[in-house]
Amino acid sequence: MSQIVPLISSGIAGPLGVLHLPRLWQKASLDAAGKLHKDYPGIGCGYDQMTLDALGIKIDDFKAFIATKPSYPQLEAWVRKQPGVKLSKGDIHKHNLAIQGYIHDDGTRKTILDADGLADDGSVNPGAVDLNNLDDWHIFWAQEIK
Repeated sequence: MSQIVPLISSGIAGPLGVLHLPRLWQKASLDAAGKLHKDYPGIGCGYDQMTLDALGIKIDDFKAFIATKPSYPQLEAWVRKQPGVKLSKGDIHKHNLAIQGYIHDDGTRKTILDADGLADDGSVNPGAVDLNNLDDWHIFWAQEIK
């Protein structure tokens, strides 16, 4: 069975405007289908949990819905209908700033940069979204291109 590297960036939002939600949908959906690359959690404790918490969605409810194999627009429709969901412009803006402003610890940054042979000299944007993109692209390259 194929092991797919998720390539939707955490810096991408769907029509609701919630950063990372499309990536969370992709990872959780691939995991539920048994197709997610082994280096990725279906739903992790970083951006995934931050996004669910920001929306006010319980992880078990999200997992149960993902098990129904929704398309991305179906996921957003489901999110809109959840009791107590936090979708005000202010809530979404606050969440998006948290995603954009997250910085990995020094060890994580160094590991990601080292994998691509990049110097850890401050010349690469230290934001976790950008570093995670590099990590995804490296794993994809190593699996599919190299």
